[in-house]
Amino acid sequence: MTAERKRGARQKFLLGGIVVKARLSKADRTFLLGGLLELARIAPGSSEHHRLRDIGKAAFIEGPSLDTVQEKAEWH
Repeated sequence: MTAERKRGARQKFLLGGIVVKARLSKADRTFLLGGLLELARIAPGSSEHHRLRDIGKAAFIEGPSLDTVQEKAEWH
């Protein structure tokens, strides 16, 4: 595997982990893509961008681990 392919695979793995952390692993793919497209419309540096970034930062620091999120997702 080339270094570029390894980087791409790692990026996909990390993004998948974010989806799991957000408890969206069972969400419809079209719903996820629609949400991401809406997020892409938010101007970097705007108050909404900062608000959402702060929520995400807190989730990484204080939120449940990926293992806990995966277990809860399997319960539903």
